[in-house]
Amino acid sequence: MDRRRRRFLRTGLAAGVASLAGCTTFERHEATGSPSGSETPDTEMRSDSESGADDTGTEPRIPTPRETGGPRPELDDAAVALEPVASGLAAPLDFFAPAGTDRRFVVDRDGRIWEVTDDGRRSSPFLDLTERIVLGGERGLLGTAPHPDFADNGRLYVRYSAPARSGTPSGYSHTAVLAEFTVDPDADVAADAEERTLLEVPQPQSNHNAGAVAFGPDGHLYVAFGDGGGANDVGTGHVDDWYDAVEGGNGQDVTENLLGSVLRIDVDGRSGVDGDGEEPYAIPDDNPLVGREGRDEQYAWGFRNPWRFSFHGRDCYVADVGQNAWEELNLLEPGGNYGWNVREGAHCFRAETCPTATPAGEPFVDPVAEYPHDGDDVSGISIIGGVVVESEAVPGLGGAYLFADYVAQGRLFAVDPGAEPPWTIRTVPVVGDADLGRFVLGFGRDPNGDVYVLTTDGSDGEGNAGRVARLVAP
Repeated sequence: MDRRRRRFLRTGLAAGVASLAGCTTFERHEATGSPSGSETPDTEMRSDSESGADDTGTEPRIPTPRETGGPRPELDDAAVALEPVASGLAAPLDFFAPAGTDRRFVVDRDGRIWEVTDDGRRSSPFLDLTERIVLGGERGLLGTAPHPDFADNGRLYVRYSAPARSGTPSGYSHTAVLAEFTVDPDADVAADAEERTLLEVPQPQSNHNAGAVAFGPDGHLYVAFGDGGGANDVGTGHVDDWYDAVEGGNGQDVTENLLGSVLRIDVDGRSGVDGDGEEPYAIPDDNPLVGREGRDEQYAWGFRNPWRFSFHGRDCYVADVGQNAWEELNLLEPGGNYGWNVREGAHCFRAETCPTATPAGEPFVDPVAEYPHDGDDVSGISIIGGVVVESEAVPGLGGAYLFADYVAQGRLFAVDPGAEPPWTIRTVPVVGDADLGRFVLGFGRDPNGDVYVLTTDGSDGEGNAGRVARLVAP
């Protein structure tokens, strides 16, 4: 077998693309429902018309801290308190606030999307998908993004785990589904929601599903997929690799499946003549593999389990869960290869030496920040991606990228995106009467700039131990 065949970008690919800027054992994670880090215990874009256009003169955007030089956070003595917003959830892991509305929603892994107010969540879910999903391991309702024109068209884009559908090989865990739901944007309950399937991706195992979806400042939908699950990126459903020292896998494949990647699609278009082709979405012309070898949906790859990502301006922060040793934070680049399963973070994986580029000469992209599993202060087992703090609601944190580890331990993490990478990670203690709980699953941000943290005390995606809280000054 030619180990260099097909799966790698040919030398010179990047020159034509403009830049936008762990589990110990499979069985253990199957039982816990964590985002598959290691040693689990038991476990949007708002546009700003005043900020101008991008290089093409067409995209409204927010200048990033790296572009403007500010605001710069003061992280040395930063701390936060929590203001409870909603409780009685199972495992809340995503949050969205559609542009043009004053509504806020939380996505629960058990299959329900709830509207939340300052008085808590409403008595009935806005959208109930419990009959369409399969739970267990890391499966369930995994992410939702409102269309930028949701207030007018009522379109929601949803990632969920479905029972195996036609085309999913026998013995696989489930089918990952990306679907478009059209709802009444003003309704209290989306009783007549219409579903249109955009994408089905067979999933060999129940873990490493990622699930984040978000619209970028270019108006396209970005969708994250893990490497197919299990451990080491090997086994059923994982392709062979080119690196003799390490077996596997899907992280380095760009032709045979869509796993281990962040995709970018045009949900407002249709493939085919005059936009009426069979494909339910179109491919942006400037996706890095268009006209080259590989799947056109692919935007970046070499990921293990990109659990959450978020945009701020043109920067997209991707949190990729590690395996046994390192958790990593990345800035998304078109055509970027982030190294899995040759590297975990910026370190060799399962080998004493490892390459820094593919056989075709394309370099791996280094993380902008990482932390170990065995550190003293900044450590953990599964990185939970967060958001850039846009407001001064929490003194000292304006301009910081705020995130967490799955095992909360009463603290969050923050970095200064205005600094030169690699960024130093600081701990941000959570103080006051309201505690963080056992596990952090996600973050959210509303149009006012308020930041929310999504937590649970349970570990199976069910029950009522999940909570939503707003971050406030101590």
